[in-house]
Amino acid sequence: MPEIDPEAADADMMAELGRKISARRKQHGLTLVKLAGLTGLSQPFLSQIERGRARPSMASLHRIAQALETATPVLLSSPGGAEGQAAHVEIESERVSLVRADEGAMVTQDTGQAKALVAGSRAMYPMEFVTRLPDFEEYYEHPHPEFIYVIAGSIEVDLADDGMHVLGPADTLYFAGGVRHRWRARGLWPARLLVTQAGTTPDLHRDTPA
Repeated sequence: MPEIDPEAADADMMAELGRKISARRKQHGLTLVKLAGLTGLSQPFLSQIERGRARPSMASLHRIAQALETATPVLLSSPGGAEGQAAHVEIESERVSLVRADEGAMVTQDTGQAKALVAGSRAMYPMEFVTRLPDFEEYYEHPHPEFIYVIAGSIEVDLADDGMHVLGPADTLYFAGGVRHRWRARGLWPARLLVTQAGTTPDLHRDTPA
């Protein structure tokens, strides 16, 4: 197998994400100006994202997904890079999705990264998070259950009315749809998480700020 250029693969991921956002925006009959009004993000920034020339933070991606009446994992659940796309053409179907270790759309920012672990529209959307987020951000809320498994490190999860929970390696946390939630990393090292959100359609109303 030819060696994959990480920078080229990353650029392909961002380009694919931008294409998906652009396509959904047009399906909803929204201009960039209208999408900017719905998300609170600037029109030039959104234009750069759609062209694959800007990297949205997870918070920005949440806002975009909400405005487009979809889920963050849906926007990310696409093959990453040319090599990944070729592989998925052969093995991805309505019944099966295989994402190799060097595939999967990813959003990277200063406080960590999020990577989609399935491709296409699925009944569940597992994602891998590596987070160094030191402080809580705004609460998020969505209508579908979510499950967290801590692979390494430690996080503090704030479930609002349902309590504060500290999780370490091999700890798990499940919460139902409608529960407000947010998290932050604890300690000096990043936390690595497997986070799965259930879903029955590709148009999940994911992560609506509470």
